[in-house]
Amino acid sequence: MAQPDAPGAQLDALLSSRDHIPRLPETPFSRAVDPLIEWLGRVSSVLWPILVAVITVNVLMRYVLGRGLVEFEEIQWHLYAVGFLIAQAWCVQNDGHVRIDVFAEHFRTRTKCWVELFGMLVWLLPFVLLVVWFSVPFVAYSFRIGEISEAPGGLPYRFAVKAFLFVGFVLLAIATVSRLTRVLAALFDRSGR
Repeated sequence: MAQPDAPGAQLDALLSSRDHIPRLPETPFSRAVDPLIEWLGRVSSVLWPILVAVITVNVLMRYVLGRGLVEFEEIQWHLYAVGFLIAQAWCVQNDGHVRIDVFAEHFRTRTKCWVELFGMLVWLLPFVLLVVWFSVPFVAYSFRIGEISEAPGGLPYRFAVKAFLFVGFVLLAIATVSRLTRVLAALFDRSGR
């Protein structure tokens, strides 16, 4: 006769190949939104080689030809901002964000999930919601005045780039809620799935 699992054994079985990061169960919400976040993250990853190419061209123009362009400098900032703001949701979804694992690597899986839950509820989600809240008037004002670069020869449509502040943090909020549902499922789901 098989012995029943020790308390928390099911949860410990969720460990991924990276022993310090638990693999969390999917939820209906995560199954609905994670593919979109994954797709957007992969699309935004195309911006990085483009950014490297723009930087390389700008450096060559400035130091080899002696002629730098403001447009190239600004497009670097815009590409970096858009890439970072879109990819941060993908990073949270895939648990690729920075962690301080000095202590956590020695925790049991259940403790790691509690730490994750606490961090999301106390720090991440409130911060994300504050940024979303305060970005609305910031972006709306930029759209209203049709903001452009103040630099001579700078890029137009700065308001469109600023809109990514709102979009990126809304995506981050969705990814955070998705991960939150997965952590809650790992901690409280007793269905044996």
